[in-house]
Amino acid sequence: MPYAVVGLITLGLWVFCLIDLITAPETGIRHLPKAGWLLVVLFIPTVGALLWLLLGRPLNESRGPRSRTRYAEYDRPGRYVAQDPAIDEQFLRGLRERAGQQRAEARRQEEVRQREVDRRREQGEQV
Repeated sequence: MPYAVVGLITLGLWVFCLIDLITAPETGIRHLPKAGWLLVVLFIPTVGALLWLLLGRPLNESRGPRSRTRYAEYDRPGRYVAQDPAIDEQFLRGLRERAGQQRAEARRQEEVRQREVDRRREQGEQV
């Protein structure tokens, strides 16, 4: 039984290290390229996983700043940032008009569907 627990812990460590390695940014990895670390962790499971954690894993500073907002995509470098409020308002007005048109079309389609259901009921068909 103790061997099974140690085996499960080792397997969990190995899987964690593989996932961490695969998702780590290439620029922050230390001492070996990403492919080299992948080979070390795959072919020397326990020792390779420990080496990855101690020597290869990116430091917290190299992962980049974490988002301070609810929407991390807004922190993306090179993201378009609006400059003219009038253009923004025009864009938003266009979106509102389009959403209104889509809602009206959905209501129209629902009315047509409901009329068809009512017509079938009057004729005694299964609905």
